[in-house]
Amino acid sequence: MTPASATRLPELLSKHEGPILERWVEEQLATIGQRRGLMSEVELREQSREFLGLLRQAAQNGESDITAGSWTGVREFLARISSGRAVQGFSPSDTATFVFSLKQPLFEQLRRDGESTDGVLDEIWRINRLIDRLGLYTTEVYQKGREQVILRQQEEMLELSTPVVKLWDGVLALPMIGTLDSARTQVVMEALLQRIVETGASVAIIDITGVPTVDTLVAQHLLKTITAARLMGADCIISGIRPQIASTIVHLGVDLSDVITKATLADAFGLALDRVGLAVGRVVKRS
Repeated sequence: MTPASATRLPELLSKHEGPILERWVEEQLATIGQRRGLMSEVELREQSREFLGLLRQAAQNGESDITAGSWTGVREFLARISSGRAVQGFSPSDTATFVFSLKQPLFEQLRRDGESTDGVLDEIWRINRLIDRLGLYTTEVYQKGREQVILRQQEEMLELSTPVVKLWDGVLALPMIGTLDSARTQVVMEALLQRIVETGASVAIIDITGVPTVDTLVAQHLLKTITAARLMGADCIISGIRPQIASTIVHLGVDLSDVITKATLADAFGLALDRVGLAVGRVVKRS
């Protein structure tokens, strides 16, 4: 592997940083196209200028391995902008182009310097390999950043899809919509237990009207949640069991004999009020 110190990259950037920067920004703006609204030209130019400075400093140390300590500043910079662009909505291709689009301005400047053909080709090859490594590193960091964004969004959606509502003093309701899996069960359990502690509720209604299907795994998840709530001193009532779900539970042989169930949320709420010593009655209006 040819060492980076054998290249003219540091010298090239020191002498011609201004023209290279201008040409590089032009290349990036032409490539971004319709995505210009995601980043201003001023911000793009500032990022490009900072990267050229870091690249010049790293290349001067004569180390071609971008994982070496002399390239720490370049790696940290690429990691920062890659993560930022993942959040801003740039595609992996757009993000990698930040590095790859630097090739043409550098190669054009080499030709203008008027070296021999063999010298230019050798230099192009060395710079090309270096830029490729940096571009691939940028793509890898972008992917990790995007995965973190997706994971955070999934966690937020789970929290939003499991609201614990206080229906009355001592009575909570947890309306559930969608599929109940292990990850969501954990969020449901934590949210319910936290609200039981905060409100001192003695009854919690778990409404599964919006749960499309109930299999053995879903039933086990429900039983775990009910058990955890009981350990906190709150009884649970399951409501919203439709005929087809009741048939499925019986067919699967899931034992819910010690669990209180009601067909509707209204029925469950009435029972919950009775548990806390309250009742709902009609008010007779006198004419």
